[in-house]
Amino acid sequence: MTNANSIVQLRNISRRFGRIQALDNIDLDISPGKIIGLLGANGAGKSTLLRHIIGLYLPDTGKCTTFGTDAARLAPKELARIGYVHQEGELLGWMSVKQLIRYVSAYYSNWNRQLEEKYIDDFDISIKDRVGALSPGQRQKLAILLAIAFEPELLILDEPASALDPIARSRFLDLLLHIIQDEKRTIIISSHILSDVEKVIDHTLIMRKGKILRDCSFDALREEFVKVTLTSLNGDLPADLPFENIVDCQRNNTKAVLTVQKYSQDQLHDKAKAINCDIEIRPLSLEEIYKAVAG
Repeated sequence: MTNANSIVQLRNISRRFGRIQALDNIDLDISPGKIIGLLGANGAGKSTLLRHIIGLYLPDTGKCTTFGTDAARLAPKELARIGYVHQEGELLGWMSVKQLIRYVSAYYSNWNRQLEEKYIDDFDISIKDRVGALSPGQRQKLAILLAIAFEPELLILDEPASALDPIARSRFLDLLLHIIQDEKRTIIISSHILSDVEKVIDHTLIMRKGKILRDCSFDALREEFVKVTLTSLNGDLPADLPFENIVDCQRNNTKAVLTVQKYSQDQLHDKAKAINCDIEIRPLSLEEIYKAVAG
């Protein structure tokens, strides 16, 4: 995703925690105007990567620049352009919700009171409650509000919806789609709820063991893999099916369900015809694609 206008650049970034290689020689460019899905198992390096972008972690080797500034030296001017929500975020528990909102808003001249009020109404937030007494879901809603109400150019969301109920998650996804209408804004979302992520993202980053396995548009990733169902029209299927790049295969004598990679629709139909089979082709869900890529 190399771009001269990248708002984030990572070059040869590596980071260890004891014996654990959290990031392994990462190169990455993040362009404005995208919703990026950052995918990976626990321990893949997702949170470590995000924390390097905002200067919370510093690399052992390599360099990370955010908005043209070394992430280790981000000043209030740059930080005021970044919203950050993470699952383990701490809020000032002794304040009321209203007090905390007013406290945080005082730091941002561009705080959008209209957006704040709409969010409070849409997500049913009680501003009189004490922050420390909120449920995990309510705390997460509040953290999201504090990160978006000043309309940051870069919004980083690390497991932002893990404590939200299905209705709140749906509203949250609608909110992201509204935010990204401004082509100058960029959203990076890391989540294990892949069925939600695939509804909003247009770019994918897939990580495993500190490395980036995929950095491409979501459309390109969906075109790379397909699910194929073959049904023999006459007798048994051949022992060796005429497909390369088979990621997964479940079969019996007369039927096979394959996940295959890098085939056009015409190529698949030609191969099915060659072995006298009916064929059904469907795209994979993001969860299925992730399993095919990351294993």
